[in-house]
Amino acid sequence: MTSRGEAVFSYGTLQDPAVQQACFGRRLPGDADAIAGYRQSAIAVAEPDRAGTRSYPILDPSSDASDLIAGMVLLLTEAELAQADEYEGPDYRRVWVRTRAGRDAWVYIRA
Repeated sequence: MTSRGEAVFSYGTLQDPAVQQACFGRRLPGDADAIAGYRQSAIAVAEPDRAGTRSYPILDPSSDASDLIAGMVLLLTEAELAQADEYEGPDYRRVWVRTRAGRDAWVYIRA
């Protein structure tokens, strides 16, 4: 954890202010950034509170270091990081990455 909080690289729904408000009760501070060495695809996730499933972005490691994913580095508290783990669910796992700007951050990739 940094002195400012837990850094999380988001390439999907956690960048949405409405999702942040619903999950954490506030908008999260953050900066645009990118990570290399991952490819983005989609995953279908069943939503029990809605009919059917929805598609969400997900990352897989890539052997091509030139693969670049744009997103945001968001700052969360330790408690909010646990909430983010719950929000992402069992299809995702959290791993440590270095962003293009040289920051260490968590990112959620395919479990």
